[in-house]
Formats: sequence, structure tokens, C-alpha cells
Amino acid sequence: MSSTGQSGSESEIDAETWAAAQRSPEFATLRRRLRAFVFPVSGLFLAWYLVYVLLADYAHGFMSIRLVGNINVGLVLGLLQFVSTFVITTLYVRYANRQLDPVSEEIRDRVEGAAQ
Repeated sequence: MSSTGQSGSESEIDAETWAAAQRSPEFATLRRRLRAFVFPVSGLFLAWYLVYVLLADYAHGFMSIRLVGNINVGLVLGLLQFVSTFVITTLYVRYANRQLDPVSEEIRDRVEGAAQ
């Protein structure tokens, strides 16, 4: 028995049921929606990170411009890397709650219903 208190229905689902779920239009929709978010956001973040690394390596003068006290442009851009990670995480959670979770719950309910 699993720790979640379920009756272990996961082990009762056969390979054909899983294969049918993967061939379903709902699963294709789920994959398309996931990719529609993940690929562009990943590309933007990697480009942003690459710009930061290139600036740090080749634009020493720009990165060392002091903004306030000992805080310079390089430090601010480095901290913004962390901020952007949290922003992306927040956006993904919102997107998943609205666009991915309803479809995945529908698929799960159908698969679990077929196993009973």
C-alpha cells in the first residue's frame, strides 16, 4: 500500500492502458501546452544568462559601473539571475494550474477508471 492511502491502483494499470492514454488527443494537448511554455521560457532564460556571462567576461568597464556604494551593475545583474528564476517558477506554477493540471487530471481519471 502506498503512503498516500491509495489502494495501489497504479500497479494495476496495464501497459495497454498507458499506451492508449499516451495516444489520446488530451495527452497530445498536454504535451503541446507544456512545450509551448517550457521551450520559449527556457530559451529566453538561457539567452539572458548567456548575455550576463558575456558581459561579465568582455564588458568589464560596464559591469564595474558603481550604482550605489559598492553595488555595481555586475552585482545587480547577477542578483537578477536569481530573481528571474523565481519569476519563471511563479509563472510556471500559474500556467500549470490553469493549463496543464486540468488536462492531466482528466487523463489520470480516465486511466484510473479503466483500471477498476
